[in-house]
Amino acid sequence: MNSAHRLLLRVTGGRVGWMVGEMPVLELTTTGRKSGQKRSTMLTAPLTPGDSYVVVASRGGDDTHPAWFLNLQADPHVTVVAKGGAPVRMIARVASPREREAMWPQITSKYRNYAGYQKRTSREIPLVHLEPI
Repeated sequence: MNSAHRLLLRVTGGRVGWMVGEMPVLELTTTGRKSGQKRSTMLTAPLTPGDSYVVVASRGGDDTHPAWFLNLQADPHVTVVAKGGAPVRMIARVASPREREAMWPQITSKYRNYAGYQKRTSREIPLVHLEPI
């Protein structure tokens, strides 16, 4: 999906692809925990408090965490591009249990696919804050 999404952005000159419904699309760049190489992925952000973003490490309900999540656990310094703008340096942090308890119902009431992803797996799907440095 990442390749198709990037192609859509390139073909439309960025006019289409930076929103999915009401959710902004972000390009998140992490540092590979094993390779040390920069790794980018396209994600949606169901919550956008202030100048921060909250992303969901769902991987479609798989039983393993997505690679980008494992990478930011190893190195929380990330770069985010939104709306085709300039890259912004951010710090990633996993939401606390209390924060997740408050945010999860907000996310799943508006975007039911996330609730379905949680039903498919026994792992608790993490929520991640991306906050400007």
